[in-house]
Amino acid sequence: MELIEYAAHDATGLAHLIRTRQVSAQEVHETARRAIAAVHQRLNAVVSGPWEVPLEHRAGGRFGGVPFVVKDIVCHAAGVATYYGTRALPKGLTYSHDTELMARFKAAGLATLATTTTPELANSAATVSELTGTTHNPWRVGATPGGSSGGSAVLVAAGAVPLAHANDGGGSIRIPAARTGLVGLKPSRGRVPLGPDQQELMSGNAVEFAVTRSVRDAAALLDAVAGPAPGERYTAPPPRRPYVCDLDGVARPLRVAVCTRSWSGVAVESTVSSAVSSTARTVEGLGHVVDEAYPDVDWDELIHAFNIIWCLGTSAAVSALAEAGGVPIDESHFEHTTLLSYRHGLTLGALDLAAAFASMNTVSRTVAEFMAQWDVLMAPTANQVTLPVNYLDRDGQPETSEEWVRRILADYPLCPLYNVTGAPAVSVPSATDPDGLPIGVHLGGGLYGESELIGLAAQLEAELPWYGRQPAVHVSRW
Repeated sequence: MELIEYAAHDATGLAHLIRTRQVSAQEVHETARRAIAAVHQRLNAVVSGPWEVPLEHRAGGRFGGVPFVVKDIVCHAAGVATYYGTRALPKGLTYSHDTELMARFKAAGLATLATTTTPELANSAATVSELTGTTHNPWRVGATPGGSSGGSAVLVAAGAVPLAHANDGGGSIRIPAARTGLVGLKPSRGRVPLGPDQQELMSGNAVEFAVTRSVRDAAALLDAVAGPAPGERYTAPPPRRPYVCDLDGVARPLRVAVCTRSWSGVAVESTVSSAVSSTARTVEGLGHVVDEAYPDVDWDELIHAFNIIWCLGTSAAVSALAEAGGVPIDESHFEHTTLLSYRHGLTLGALDLAAAFASMNTVSRTVAEFMAQWDVLMAPTANQVTLPVNYLDRDGQPETSEEWVRRILADYPLCPLYNVTGAPAVSVPSATDPDGLPIGVHLGGGLYGESELIGLAAQLEAELPWYGRQPAVHVSRW
């Protein structure tokens, strides 16, 4: 199978070719291995792999034989080392069991061939770590692909795999999707299981799923992996019907609020603002009700609370990983920003946590009250079209953990709102700048409103098709 033919298909298309025996799974895997290795050589997106033989998977699954990769944190497979992006685990952690989500990926037929880069503990919006180095954007080498699921997004955008595992605690699915021209769906809290190794991450802010090239792949994959699991702390109610049924669009006009302002201190570039406005006009032309509106959120309060949750989670993670790796907690094993968060977390107590929960409740209630009047909130996923790989270090090392959190989230102010509320959101690459670089438009829904988001995203994909766009670094060019 030639690279150009392989990269032309999304996961649904590849699964059809394999199922109808137009191409063998082995041939697809051989092509995928070549593609993954070639992209990694140019952009640095792989931690382990590509392996000669994919992990065990169910050939008869919905995505039987489709090549897949897993981000190097949280989701793990039995017998495969996970490094969490940190030097504290020189040999990684190798578990004897799959996570529930990994087992569901395998049952869906996905053939895992590699693990992908992430910043240390996934605590950054740029995929850079002292363990694996810098991951570059296939659209512009030297620019960041975003984070923390940057390695996964790069391999999908550059044509090496059609979809990839990702997770999102403050935008880590949607940010790299926006930066690399992909569909990045963050499901509702409790929609996709986290266990069995934990009941929640970042006090319920973080969720698991994937980045995809097409809306139909996002819908089909969510159908395959969503649903309750024993011991989970959060469980979302089942959808009215399979998500693939929503690909036909939405059955009623949606109320869509549009916001192109920024409340984070980072201005929205005019090109980005124009892209959102243009997408909004398309939505209105599809028969939906569109108007300018936005929730009244206190950005400083959100950042302060987010930092407390972040630091408490980091303290627990660093302590556990240092013990697992048998290393001291110091600069030779953990990065400066991780240690800032770890040390601040040690100073926090029950009253700090209670105050953070109260602030998050205020944010969540404010957004929920707003969303009671609207079905979708449309805004930029990122306020700027592109940023260099080292943009988070341009002002030197941060002095406090809150300064670090503010730097990470300032360009993506809508993203953390939907982590706090637990509601679903999706970034779609519905526009480009004059140089052809992708611009992500963020669609936030009501709690458990994945169906409306998938329906609207599918309508936008049909009206503003993005699937054929290719970055400068793409396997079909070799």
